[in-house]
Amino acid sequence: MELTWHGHSTWHVSVGETDLLIDPFFDNPKTDVSPEELDPDYLLLTHGHADHIGDVDRYEDATLVATPELVGYVQDTFGHDSAVGGMGMNLGGTVECGDAFVTMVRADHSNGIDTGYGTSAGMPAGFVVSDSKPTQESDAESSTFYHAGDTSLMVEMREVIGPFLEPDVAALPAGDHFTMGPAQAAIAADWVGADVAIPMHYDSFPPIEIDTDDFVREVEATAGPSEPVVLEGDESYEI
Repeated sequence: MELTWHGHSTWHVSVGETDLLIDPFFDNPKTDVSPEELDPDYLLLTHGHADHIGDVDRYEDATLVATPELVGYVQDTFGHDSAVGGMGMNLGGTVECGDAFVTMVRADHSNGIDTGYGTSAGMPAGFVVSDSKPTQESDAESSTFYHAGDTSLMVEMREVIGPFLEPDVAALPAGDHFTMGPAQAAIAADWVGADVAIPMHYDSFPPIEIDTDDFVREVEATAGPSEPVVLEGDESYEI
């Protein structure tokens, strides 16, 4: 499984022959990639805020994976071809997306659509992407990536996501202000038990500018299982 961070919360995930793109928003200072350079099979959306769906209109041929409310909104608003299909799902569900299995998990955040934030897109979410279907049996051979979405620290990480979905790599929002900051993101890494913790959702605009050295220090201070890894924009990491 290859993970490529294109800044903010935008990730390109390759599992076998399947390409997934999570939260497309290329108007951020960490990427030099143009949206047209990518051709994902599936487009995963954690929630409906503009900095997570900003470039959805560039991927009309991709199958949408999001809450039913958000799938409907994107198809109606951005010209996404409803004939291509949308895979509406909800918290706790797992769907098969080509060679990948995608589980939608809880994220504690808001989920209004448009500048007025008056329309709900259902529950905000995170995704756990794996190359094998999750079961109660531990699978050391499986490769698993946790995209936490725009979440605060929550006990679901410690009680459900960590022990049952067993992420190898966790991408955690660390920009503070709208999500967790470095300290809480480090605790989240410890709680999910990921081998590698990567910060995201930072430096895109002034309120979420951070020193990533703080993230590294906080992860190391937990003395947990996670190695902090800070990616450059458009850099890849392979599980």
